[in-house]
Amino acid sequence: MKKRHVYLAMKPPEEARRLWLRSFLENPPQGAELVPVLDSVGRILAEPAFARFSAPSAPLAAMDGIAVMAAVTVGASEASPLRLAAGEGFSYVNTGNRMPAGTDAVIMIENIQESGEGFVEIRAAAYPWQNVRKVGEDMVATEMLFPRNHRVTPVSLGALLTGGVFSVSVRRRPTVCIIPTGDELLEPDRALPEDLASGKVLETNSWVLGRLVEDAGGVFIRKPIMPDDFSRIAAAVEEAVKEGFHLVMVLAGSSAGSEDHTANVISLIGEVLVHGVTLMPGKPVVLGAVGDTPVVGVPGYPVSAVVVFEEFIRPLILAWQGSPAPARRVVMAEPSRKIPSKLGLTELLRVKLGRVGERIVATPLPRGAGSITTLTRADGILRIPAESEGVAAGTTAPVELLVSEEALENTIVAVGSHDNTLDVLADAIRAKFPAITFSSAHVGSTGGLLALKNGGCHVAGSHLLDPADGSYNFSYIKKILAGIPVHLVHLVGRDQGLIVARGNPKGIRSVTDLVRPDLRFMNRQLGSGTRVLLDYELSRAGVDPSGIYGYTVEESTHMAVAAAVSSGEADCGMGIFSAAKALDCDFVPVITEQYDLVIPAAYFETEKIAAMLSIIRDPEFQARVRELGGYHTERTGEEVFIG
Repeated sequence: MKKRHVYLAMKPPEEARRLWLRSFLENPPQGAELVPVLDSVGRILAEPAFARFSAPSAPLAAMDGIAVMAAVTVGASEASPLRLAAGEGFSYVNTGNRMPAGTDAVIMIENIQESGEGFVEIRAAAYPWQNVRKVGEDMVATEMLFPRNHRVTPVSLGALLTGGVFSVSVRRRPTVCIIPTGDELLEPDRALPEDLASGKVLETNSWVLGRLVEDAGGVFIRKPIMPDDFSRIAAAVEEAVKEGFHLVMVLAGSSAGSEDHTANVISLIGEVLVHGVTLMPGKPVVLGAVGDTPVVGVPGYPVSAVVVFEEFIRPLILAWQGSPAPARRVVMAEPSRKIPSKLGLTELLRVKLGRVGERIVATPLPRGAGSITTLTRADGILRIPAESEGVAAGTTAPVELLVSEEALENTIVAVGSHDNTLDVLADAIRAKFPAITFSSAHVGSTGGLLALKNGGCHVAGSHLLDPADGSYNFSYIKKILAGIPVHLVHLVGRDQGLIVARGNPKGIRSVTDLVRPDLRFMNRQLGSGTRVLLDYELSRAGVDPSGIYGYTVEESTHMAVAAAVSSGEADCGMGIFSAAKALDCDFVPVITEQYDLVIPAAYFETEKIAAMLSIIRDPEFQARVRELGGYHTERTGEEVFIG
């Protein structure tokens, strides 16, 4: 019988980390190696490094000019200039030249006046060691340059070479064995589209974690993908321990499924110290040991895997090398909307950040532990404590920065409806204005206007149809943003309709077909402009939404809807033509709508917004947009002020 491991005694992450580190820091990996100093950048010194040479090793001129004996120049002044002869009273020197014997000062070339061939006049006395680099000014032979446990940097390299240190003793890199497991996994370079369509998954975690090991100063070896076979996984772990790896990571299989063997494997051949922490993502982690070797069961979801590495594995690898884990800079940020969280679990929420007015605003990214793009798009990590039920709107919370504070100042925060042109806009802005970032979060048109109202963004993307008169956005702006002057900038006209599978096998012709019992529908989230449009079209056609199978199933982007149709998860969804085209779906047009950017007057004259508008009005940008398909740019860049 396959044994399921149930979490009965999950530990708080802080307690689990203390137990984990304490278990393996008493006997860290031993040994050092001598490496050429040119190869030592990034390594940790096992012994202190001492200078063999003084620098400078001789007195050197620090300026271009003449070298003199300072005592000879006493009495020189404007009223009584001193005349010196070349070779007797002075010698010409350039910066970096060794000081001639019998001299101890340099008078800068601009402070002398030539007086006949071979003679100069000076009008001020020099003092001893004026403009001279003395022996050992930078370092003195036998001086300690760096203590043990110093991480060698490129600048450190310069100091070591200057001091005549050409090899250093460094700590051996901890070695890590990574064992990916799972019957569903495929090597990334061997995958075919039909494999992925059948439910196979690319194995990428091992490469991400391996490079993170290297970033922490370790070395990794990746084993071939292992099937979900208890005996083979146990044998692979035992073999890795016998081979002398300092740490073993078993990827996936740490949860509670019938094919999740890691905890049972470690229990059989070693000891489980922790199985499950009150951390989200990363809850199923297994921390154990086989003999003196730490073994980690890493969750299979990509975000969970990275979180487990940062919380437990990186600190251990760094501690073994005598290097403390660097603390991320923390800023206080205000969420763009209320963020609920589950009581009893510490949540590490990925957020987009930007400075809006005097505040740093945090917009949550999707919480799915399988969404690796939430890490690549994140500007920071909002750590919500286990004893909290979330962060209320209007309050601030500490956020660990993944980018520089300067980047936050140069970020355009856009919140609202999703559109594929926003990605083109973000790329075009970075190409022409590298210091500016366009950061968009997709919460629907209504959510974007509410974010503007609450001061949570610079720009809101909106395409809200007013059923009463067929206009877009005006009535909603006047209602939601009453009293806030804004500029409405037209971005694109875009074709909205029903996204269907290639060839339209279900023969879908209009929204009236959506109530058919053989159709599965994928909807957009409540408050989105697409949802408003759909409900308007359903009302016009007399269709009751409750009769549509899947009406309550929501996605937050057009591409997600298209992906659901393309994969066969749904037969139909409401979305834009460019999303259908991108994923090789067919399209049943319904309407050409207006997609606008709403910008508060308070930000409209800023350099960031001016840069964005210059891109929007650039014919090259507009041509790129039209290439996506289903977009109309005749009015792109038109502006209306709404007071």
